[in-house]
Amino acid sequence: MIIFIAVNLLASVFHSRLDLTKEKRYTLSKTTKQLLANLEEPVIVDVLLKGNFPSGFKKLSLSASELLKEFKENGKRNFIYTFHEPDEIVTGDRTYADTLLSMGAAPINLKVQLKAGEQQQYIFPVAWVRYKDKSALVNIYTGGKRLVTPEELNSAEALMEYQFVNAINKITQGSKTFIGYAVGNGEAAGPEVQDLIEGTLRPNYNLFTLNLSTQPSIPDTFKVLMIVKPTMTFTEDERFKLDQYKMRGGNIIWLIDDLAAEMDSLKLNTKTIAFERDLNLTDLFFRYGARINPDLIMDLQCDFLPFIAGGTPENPQYEFLKWNYFPLFESKNNHPINKNLRLVSSRFVNPIDTVKADGIRKTFLLQSSRDSRRIGTPAIISLDENRNVPEDEKFKENGIPAAVLLEGKFRSLFEGRISKERADSLNANGTPFIGRSNVESKMIIIADGDIALNDFSQQQQQIFPMGLNKYTIGTSYEYQFANRDFILNCLEYLVNDAGMMETRNKDFVLRVLNTKKVGEQKIMWQLINIAIPVLLVILFGFIFQQIRKRKYSV
Repeated sequence: MIIFIAVNLLASVFHSRLDLTKEKRYTLSKTTKQLLANLEEPVIVDVLLKGNFPSGFKKLSLSASELLKEFKENGKRNFIYTFHEPDEIVTGDRTYADTLLSMGAAPINLKVQLKAGEQQQYIFPVAWVRYKDKSALVNIYTGGKRLVTPEELNSAEALMEYQFVNAINKITQGSKTFIGYAVGNGEAAGPEVQDLIEGTLRPNYNLFTLNLSTQPSIPDTFKVLMIVKPTMTFTEDERFKLDQYKMRGGNIIWLIDDLAAEMDSLKLNTKTIAFERDLNLTDLFFRYGARINPDLIMDLQCDFLPFIAGGTPENPQYEFLKWNYFPLFESKNNHPINKNLRLVSSRFVNPIDTVKADGIRKTFLLQSSRDSRRIGTPAIISLDENRNVPEDEKFKENGIPAAVLLEGKFRSLFEGRISKERADSLNANGTPFIGRSNVESKMIIIADGDIALNDFSQQQQQIFPMGLNKYTIGTSYEYQFANRDFILNCLEYLVNDAGMMETRNKDFVLRVLNTKKVGEQKIMWQLINIAIPVLLVILFGFIFQQIRKRKYSV
């Protein structure tokens, strides 16, 4: 009794759990534990996953509750969480739904596939995180928004720790990270980058534009420099500035369209020619360990476009067909950037190769499906191609790379090529020339500028989210692709330490029942689980009574 009482008293003070799951789904990373233990004031989390949900979201709500319990164990009094329904009142007559909508939360008109058909439900799978006078939203579920799948829910569970830790880390930091956005070489700067600039970069970072042609050098205060779909040739001076920023340890994200091929050209004519842009970046990339090839990727796994299938010129009838020049990249789960990532949409993509560069580690982040091919340029792109079914035997290439991560200590393109006069000038300005970098840095090259752009409607003055095809909106082909998640993951990997991104490495195995077998073997398993236990109890009871009769019979 003394031991029993002592154990219970100790258990009320000291808590411990043993995680027996194969994926260690209940074990927090070291970075998460340190972040929660170092909180100076309470972090308040309101989770909007309370209510009568379908089974998938009930499981997601339960997973969120279990994760936040672990957070509470490490954050103690400085971590408070509660679950709410969207129509609960926050202050006055203002509900949680009103508050979240004003913060930019995107509710889901949930469509769940049931045996009897489809069921729709309006929910907010988000959490509202507050610390002192700062707040942030956590997207617990970032699926395709139309048809919820078990795979997407499983990925949401695996990413949940990262989503919460990333949000808490941002609002507890003293200031936001500085990001540079390059202009001056025809980079995208109009309504096509509205979602990138206002919806993705400004809420998370201190964003500044930078004109390479007029700026003496790229400031080291920029943790990352973004170059999005340039269309004009880079001068030797601009290339030098980029090179030296890289040698000083700067990180760069390149989103490059090496070929001029746009959908606007196909609106005026059913055919267009894809030709190479002279950006003057080939030797720069080659020195760093990569090469963008002047070809186009065609893939049978692709997005849809509407094509005229009949009707009259005044009232045409449209049919949605796959457009092989719009590949959909499926996550290979080979890096924290693309871990548990949904499909990423693209348009007119170039293939990437890697070349030898001493000390540089190379990781492909986006690759085509196993049913893809390359076509050389100049290439004629015609809308008439979709009148015939693609010849599948031509689409036999597997995993053509379209985005690559380069990491290590880079060598300058201008090593051994700089004049003495320029070297003396740089020394006088306090920015001496660096031929070989002595610090680790990173670079991401994406061979498609459209991945970070959004569609827009000039007639309706409407901006659509990044990764949403405006041609499919309102149809059964509408899908919210993970382009924004991919760009954010790239940025987070470049600006955060390795420990923060480690939380993205969780990989939960989806173990689901075979619905066909369940239907076929339903009666058998009902008998095994219900009838047999009852029969066993009756059998053992009968045997026990017989033994008693024999033992005590006179």
